[in-house]
Formats: sequence, C-alpha cells, structure tokens
Amino acid sequence: MANTLNLFERFDQLDTNINKWLVANSINILRFCMGLVFVGFGVLKFFYGVSPIESLATRTTTVLTLGVFAGHNAMIFVAVLECIIGCCFITGRFLRIGVWLLALQMIGAMSPLLIYPSELFPGPLHAPTLAAQYIIKDIVLIAAGMVIASTWTGAHIVAKQQSFKSALRGRVPKVYTELQSFSQKGSVRI
Repeated sequence: MANTLNLFERFDQLDTNINKWLVANSINILRFCMGLVFVGFGVLKFFYGVSPIESLATRTTTVLTLGVFAGHNAMIFVAVLECIIGCCFITGRFLRIGVWLLALQMIGAMSPLLIYPSELFPGPLHAPTLAAQYIIKDIVLIAAGMVIASTWTGAHIVAKQQSFKSALRGRVPKVYTELQSFSQKGSVRI
C-alpha cells in the first residue's frame, strides 16, 4: 500500500511540474504554432492549383473586395495576408497588428458559410461538405486568437496549484479571475 501511495505522490508531483511548465510556456507555444499554420497555408495559396480551398477562397475574396482582387490575384492577396499574420505570430513582433489582421481574415474565412450556404451544406440533410468543415474548424483558430490577444496587454496565466487528487473531485476546475483596473495595477490575472 505504501508503494502505491508513493507512486501516486510521485505522479502528483510530475503532474504539478507539467502544469507549471504549461502555465509558463503554453501561450507562446500556441502563438508560434498558429504562426506556423498561417504561414504554411498562406504559402500554399501562392501557387495556382495547390490549395484545396482555392476556388472557394478566390470567389469569396472577389465578392468581399468588390472585385478589387479577382482570380489568382485574390489568392495572392489572401496568401500575403496569411503570411503576414503567421510572421507576426511566429516572431511575436507586431502581434497586435497580427491579431487584428487575424480577425479580419477570419471574417473573410467564415463568410462563405453565409455567401455560399447551398454549396457548403448540400443535400437533404444539409451535412457540411469537406470545404464547409475546413471553414467551420476556424472557430478553433478564432478562440486561440482570442487567447493570444489577451496577452498583448501583459495578461498571463497564473497557476493556482492543486493536487491531482483534489482536481479529480470536480467536474470542471474552478477558474478564477481577478480583474483589476488597468489604472490601478496595469495587469489582468486569469
């Protein structure tokens, strides 16, 4: 029995150490990985016929820019935009600009759901096509962008340490927020 308790205590310590590391590094890892995704998908759009969403993205960009960017120029526009966002996220420089560009890009990326619904949800059951699923998954990028945006004013995750065993008791760990006015302390703890 003592060996089992000792093993559990060692696991609890490992779990606590991993949590501390995640608190210290997860936002930067998220930011860097999002940057890689945007650069990777952006680079694909520079080359004609390579991006699986090319036709839909070209038509959508043409509509949203009122024809200013059409054809392959529309894809080049999106490619440049995505690469700029990606570079901002990878380097952490001009992050505020990158997040605002991300917000604009996500509006454009999600707009085919409203512009071309019959194309993206065909059939009697209106199941999403692969292109629609490709677009819908962008809600994860939006949420990740919101987390990253929260850090541009200096916000950070603050660990409230608790043992692994005590964390098992509740359905959802209690997340607490201490919002202090920016004029008083200039920080937000999440």
